[in-house]
Amino acid sequence: MEALKFNQSVGFMKNSMKFGTVSLILVLASWVLLATKGFNFGIDFAGGTLIQVQYDTKAPVQKVRDVLNQTEQFKGANVTYFGNEKEIIIKIKTVSTTVGDDVGDNIKKAIATTGNFEIRRVDMVGPKVGDELKEKGVMSMFLAILGILFYVSFRFEWRFALASVLALVHDISITIGALVLLQIEINLDILAAILTLLGYSLNDTIIVFDRIREGLQSVKSSKLEDVIDDSVTRTLSRTTLTSLTTFFVVLVLYLFGGEIINGFSFTLLVGLTVGTYSSIFVASPMLLWFKFSVVDYRTKQVQREKREREKDKMRAQFEQGVL
Repeated sequence: MEALKFNQSVGFMKNSMKFGTVSLILVLASWVLLATKGFNFGIDFAGGTLIQVQYDTKAPVQKVRDVLNQTEQFKGANVTYFGNEKEIIIKIKTVSTTVGDDVGDNIKKAIATTGNFEIRRVDMVGPKVGDELKEKGVMSMFLAILGILFYVSFRFEWRFALASVLALVHDISITIGALVLLQIEINLDILAAILTLLGYSLNDTIIVFDRIREGLQSVKSSKLEDVIDDSVTRTLSRTTLTSLTTFFVVLVLYLFGGEIINGFSFTLLVGLTVGTYSSIFVASPMLLWFKFSVVDYRTKQVQREKREREKDKMRAQFEQGVL
């Protein structure tokens, strides 16, 4: 059952240049933000120590900052609330240098006068490990996009593959731009969210491309604009239902999931919105911009089917002993 029914095709492609211009502006703005502000790398990638502290009452954040700034080792520590007013996160750029030197214990001694508290978590990542994680993160994204390019090229043809990869670059660029703009801390959770978006966005695009491929055979018009409009309209109900249900689930995670997964859920929220938009208004119009020909495609399909029939005929004759 379709939640949305359309008696006529929606004219998506007549506004393709407008949407393309908006997308280009957003992507360029994201790249400018990345070049000027840069990532706010978390402990996972920048290296350092993260200490989670829980107080019996409201945490004295400013007092903790003042106390830590009095110690040379902890000067410039980042102290913020974590989830509620009783818990704080302390981030410093130093790690333990010897077996006997415990940064968590040193922090505990340094803030002993700030109230009754307990150290709930101490995470430490060395700078070399952080650099290695960054390299592997970038490599995983590159390999994922490369694999997608080969997969779509095999399943469709090169214009479809290039359009899907450029749509993914569009989605990831805008999502990263939002993260940089709001200076959200980049950690392994964010990387996992971005890789998740690669798969989700590709899945949405592939479904639209499948309908377009079917439309190339079923739609009478030889104009690519008409084929795309009809195909996208037929997927609109499915896209709307899938995207909205996923969006609401992630929204609940963002609102009620707690501080730990806020970055992960925010990244998914932005990526889901942009990915749904791009599968209709970015990936599909690229076939127009790449000069995909409906007539040439149908001619090749006829020739391919003719060759298949000839092969089947020769196979049948061989099996019957005619050849």
